[in-house]
Amino acid sequence: MSESRAARERLTLPAERRLRRKAEFDAVYTHGRRLGNAHFSVVVYESGAGAPRLGLAVSNKAAGSSVERNRLRRLVRESFRLHQHSLPPVDLVVSARPTARGVDNRELHASLAALWKRVRQQCASSPSS
Repeated sequence: MSESRAARERLTLPAERRLRRKAEFDAVYTHGRRLGNAHFSVVVYESGAGAPRLGLAVSNKAAGSSVERNRLRRLVRESFRLHQHSLPPVDLVVSARPTARGVDNRELHASLAALWKRVRQQCASSPSS
């Protein structure tokens, strides 16, 4: 039983894995690299934090109602939680695009998985600053 508990703890999303302060978001936006696809855009900043951290910027303009905004936020958090161990130690700010509104969850998860793959490729091929 302790093995299943350890597996659950590894896939959690603790507070230290999230961007929460304006200064952290500003640093990512100022120094980060922009990636995106049809449904999401991501700004990636190699901060050297030791583990990947996630910030969310899902606007009312992009998502519409609060129900849709919160659904998109939950999907992004869940996808990040499942992929966090395969990502390099970077700060990420994920924004939803208006095309994400109303799209089914399976397609959004696939879109996010493709973005996580691009983040891994881009950060592995980029020179250290």
